[in-house]
Amino acid sequence: MARMTAVVNRKGGVGKSTVTVNVAATTAEVLGPTPEGKDDNVVAISSDPQGSSSWWSERVGDDLPFSFAQVKQAQDLHVLDQIKKSRSIKHAFIDTPGWMDLPEEERQSAGDPFGTGSAAEAMRHVLATADDLIIPMFPEGLSYIPTQETMNEVVLPLGLPYLVVINNWDPRDGVADLQEAQEFARANGWKLANTVIRRYKVHTRAALEGTVVTRYKKNRVAMEAREDFYKLAVEIGAGGKGRR
Repeated sequence: MARMTAVVNRKGGVGKSTVTVNVAATTAEVLGPTPEGKDDNVVAISSDPQGSSSWWSERVGDDLPFSFAQVKQAQDLHVLDQIKKSRSIKHAFIDTPGWMDLPEEERQSAGDPFGTGSAAEAMRHVLATADDLIIPMFPEGLSYIPTQETMNEVVLPLGLPYLVVINNWDPRDGVADLQEAQEFARANGWKLANTVIRRYKVHTRAALEGTVVTRYKKNRVAMEAREDFYKLAVEIGAGGKGRR
């Protein structure tokens, strides 16, 4: 069956779509096409109707090196089960919404951290389907508490394998912010990825230009930008059965 990796964080804007699309692209390149020559060893799934991964994939079009699926509403949730049971798909990466940015009272009234509505239902199904999780976190203070709440209320209770990945670190700012984020993660006892996704303008322009990390123009910056996602793909054992 396909391995299902969900990319989650309560905080919006921490790069869930960027991580989903680019780690799917690097995984697809490493695995290569199927014996039939098709790019369906890997699939990216958007479970966020307002997420950028679907818009991004549409702009890439025929040059997309993996398959893409959209879960927009409750009646689409069966797509997750179909993909998980697929014998041709080896790895699926699921982009998730910032639906957890709900008022605290709404989440409490629902009796769980998901709140109510179709987005919450989709998220519950995503997590029930997932084999493991990636939690992106920016190296900045505003990202800490939402990530901590995501970990305590969602990730840790599930008991699934996971990695917290520091994303969008700008080396030009020095290492202080990076080290502070790493120390925060370790102080909470989280499993922190060795890979750090560095900030590059080529990443921020990629969606507008309709490209993915494996299709960047060949130059030094592009090579460095690609390197991070290849390292992450290797670290999570992309295409394999997952971390235990």
